[in-house]
Amino acid sequence: MLTDLPRAYKDWRTPQPIASLAARALQGEGDEAVAVGTIEHVSERAGKYPLVTVRLRDASGAIAAKWFGRRHLLGGKFSVGERLFVTGRVALRGLLAELSVTNHRVLRDGEPYVGEIVPVYAASKDLTSRQIRTLIQKNIGALIARRPDALPPELIAKYGFPAHAQAWREVHAPSDPARVDAARRRIIFEEFFGIALAAALKRSRRANAGGATPLRVPLDALWRDFTAQLPFAPTGAQQRAIETVWRDMARVAPMNRLLQGDVGSGKTLVAAAAVVLAHAGGVQSALMAPTEILAAQHAQKLAPLLLPFGIAVEAVFGSLGARDRRTAAERIRSGAASLAVGTHALLTESVEFARLGLVIIDEQHRFGVEQRARLRAKSAAPHTLYMTATPIPRTLAQTKYADLDLTILDELPPGRTPVETFVLRESRKAHAYEFVRKNVALGRQAYIVAPAIDTTESALTSAIAEAEHVKRDVFGELRVGVLHGKLPPREKDAVMDRFKRGETDVLVATTVVEVGVDVPNASVMVILDAHRYGLAQLHQLRGRVGRGVAESYCLLIAPDDAGAVERLEILAATSDGFKIAEEDLRLRREGEFAGTAQAGSAAGTIGNIVADFEVYMHAKAEADAIVARDPDLHEHAPLLQLVEAVAPARAMLVTS
Repeated sequence: MLTDLPRAYKDWRTPQPIASLAARALQGEGDEAVAVGTIEHVSERAGKYPLVTVRLRDASGAIAAKWFGRRHLLGGKFSVGERLFVTGRVALRGLLAELSVTNHRVLRDGEPYVGEIVPVYAASKDLTSRQIRTLIQKNIGALIARRPDALPPELIAKYGFPAHAQAWREVHAPSDPARVDAARRRIIFEEFFGIALAAALKRSRRANAGGATPLRVPLDALWRDFTAQLPFAPTGAQQRAIETVWRDMARVAPMNRLLQGDVGSGKTLVAAAAVVLAHAGGVQSALMAPTEILAAQHAQKLAPLLLPFGIAVEAVFGSLGARDRRTAAERIRSGAASLAVGTHALLTESVEFARLGLVIIDEQHRFGVEQRARLRAKSAAPHTLYMTATPIPRTLAQTKYADLDLTILDELPPGRTPVETFVLRESRKAHAYEFVRKNVALGRQAYIVAPAIDTTESALTSAIAEAEHVKRDVFGELRVGVLHGKLPPREKDAVMDRFKRGETDVLVATTVVEVGVDVPNASVMVILDAHRYGLAQLHQLRGRVGRGVAESYCLLIAPDDAGAVERLEILAATSDGFKIAEEDLRLRREGEFAGTAQAGSAAGTIGNIVADFEVYMHAKAEADAIVARDPDLHEHAPLLQLVEAVAPARAMLVTS
């Protein structure tokens, strides 16, 4: 309750002259009006449209105040001569102004009007803003007492923060609007400080625990050998990332690094370099990916890169037959396989490693905490490299992944073809499909992405239904395939293999193609119901084209009446995944997304990490400095209470 901060405030301190309300209505100003006057007439209307109307007058003039549909509650409650406080919207009905009442209170005889600043809370299905306000005001003292007052006095003085209890009272029951910002700043700082403390503690504990195999080999010679075997030169960003990863792996403290790279930035090469060092240091590696398609592609890409170093790659998939599973497990158990690549199948008890020293988890956000921990548990303290092609906003990464060391591949290899992006209305979908036909005639292939698998999700376009439609009515002469998550693994692989071999011209799919699918000949992607997705996910999908030499295109289709088309134009304007992700996060916090596009708080925090990023960076600097001096917080014991009180901080300490 305490951390459910108001989303806005209404200033009811000063009533407005009633005569000024009509003038405001004439000017089209629709702000909420606040008035106090004496009732000089009351009328009530029953029937289909019940109404209570009072004529309210003060020294400046009179206005009709109306309660629509509330006669059953207010009938007979008002009397001529009573003084009344009202708030609501003023509108003109002909030449007369009337006030549609949202709040009112009858003032007792001789009672002076005492205004207030009223907090407005986000209502839920079961609780109105007024009910939430009443609950919090009734319990504010007890709620504040339960929240630890743990912020060090020197930080309170340094940043000029109000006292603990004062800050919480000012945000929930402000005495002056000018004090709300200072109070909110302290509360947000305190929360971010708790998150940053948890991250610093976790990093400190991991470093002090040690236990990893330090992989110390002559890195200059290894770099020369590694690059000599490559058919291309690494980008500067790849070289810097590899050097950073290799330095981490030379320590006793286990590496815990997140490698972020936009679509096509070359994360696979960095993973290969980590595996080469692990092999040179005498330990095995495991790479886990969320889908068999992605895991198989990793195996296919890594095998030729690793072959010159004598590194044997073994694939472990759920779709393998029993005999193949046993063979793969034995090669991993004996150490004959230096790298195991697989899906969740790597987590089974039958997969044991001779000496696992490096764990690579791709698209790590698609795995649960327990799943990631189970793979890491197959070694005492493995070096761990998390990879994601989903651009994480730099601001969000600072809180959500604050316990990880971050490396960003911000440079694309030469030769990647820019993808031209266009936003089209649903009524122009036929033009999009004609564009697909023209590109297929040039020897290219295309994706059509739909948000739903079948027609049970009635508001969404179904991949199965759309595939049938385009086969029958649009691309009768073309070879059309369909791919979705409900297909058996073997059938999924068969569909994808046909598309890769060029035996399918148009692949109608769900977002199962979002990550890892690499078909250089695909040059067009049509995304149906594009307004249903977040911008970052659309950017990920777009990354499936532009992987070859041909000019590539992404066509975003939205309904004719969709109001979110302006949002989609962001994708047409930039291909920078991090800019897009930052904008995605900003819009999500404003609650503009619905359906498959995510909504709600970006990191489960009170503060807005985008708007309040400066506050977070101050809090992080202070937390890092304290933990550097006092790694176990022995001298700052109250701060452990603060970490416990901040939910995202508490969660960070118990996750792996």
